[in-house]
Amino acid sequence: MIKVNEFALQQELGFTSKSPRWAISYKFPAEQVETVVEKIIIRVGRTGVLTPTAVLKAVSIAGSTVSRATLHNLDNIREKDILIGDHVLIQKAGDVIPEVVRVLLEKRTSKERLFEMPNLCPECQSPVTQDEGEVAYRCKSITCPARQREGIIHFVSRDAMAIDGLGPAVIQQLLDAELIKDAADLYALTFEELTPIERMGKKSAENLLKSIQDSKERGLAPLIFALGIRHTGEKSGKTLAQAFGSMDKLLSATVEELQAIPDVGPAVAESLVQFFSLESTHCFLTKLRNASVSMTAEKVSKPQIFAGKSIVVTGSLERMERREIETLIEEHGGKAASSVSKKTAFVVAGEKAGSKLVTAHGLGIPVLTEEEFEQLLIYR
Repeated sequence: MIKVNEFALQQELGFTSKSPRWAISYKFPAEQVETVVEKIIIRVGRTGVLTPTAVLKAVSIAGSTVSRATLHNLDNIREKDILIGDHVLIQKAGDVIPEVVRVLLEKRTSKERLFEMPNLCPECQSPVTQDEGEVAYRCKSITCPARQREGIIHFVSRDAMAIDGLGPAVIQQLLDAELIKDAADLYALTFEELTPIERMGKKSAENLLKSIQDSKERGLAPLIFALGIRHTGEKSGKTLAQAFGSMDKLLSATVEELQAIPDVGPAVAESLVQFFSLESTHCFLTKLRNASVSMTAEKVSKPQIFAGKSIVVTGSLERMERREIETLIEEHGGKAASSVSKKTAFVVAGEKAGSKLVTAHGLGIPVLTEEEFEQLLIYR
């Protein structure tokens, strides 16, 4: 980092809306390595989107071996002019995610092949379509095994129904053994059915069944998110749960009623109405009801001391995870924001807080430690 140390000069230089004018950070350029695109395969996600992935000649880069890189969509492949068989430069975006930077055109031999999106889903052989105005190609079959598998993986994830002990490998084994067809079938699993599963001992089976039982009380907001409705994320789930209070009321909501809710736009409203109009959705929810899965929102019992306030959490935290603090903020009526602005009420900062802390100081916004935040809750 390069910065001006003198406080008077810092004040004179000031801030932009996102960063100080008196400091700038530099990163070392990402390591780039040459490899070959051996083939391009398709992965089908829980919403049916077909995502092309490059299978690469394995190379070592930034401390690990890389043999695959997502290509996102066909438009990206065409924009970068990637052909099967091309020599390419790859790097890790953000030092984490492998990506193709560019094609080494000078190494082309004319033996390279053009990639085309398939007309049929590679998982279920259903027709693949591209909606007008979208770059994504989709399998529309709700019975597609890939969509079902990815949907179950999403359903049990931590921010959804939080069922521990159900990783992708175990889910695939349950599907292969025909013990489940969808996520609702998880609630009918028995100890006797689980123990024959590979690497599923008696203790693991008991813990999994307990986690499945506990998930029934997660409430409406996580359940809405767990359903995997297009355009509806974790925060949307919380907003909808607070607005409607029960799944029955949400099921009968119109597009106009949904759009009247803050942060729910036309795309989200249309997607919700379409999803809840499907017979398959009603069948799925009926199975959950029969399993006694809670479909109502928790009544607000905590004092809404942060009502109408936007609060930012930043830095490395020791006493609680960032997600826990953000949940407490929302439970007490506040909004856990991702960026600092003039509307921010205060910032909760841990160690090594970066630009958000600098911006807060520049705008004169109060900064609290984790302990001070806890004190606010205790002595409200």
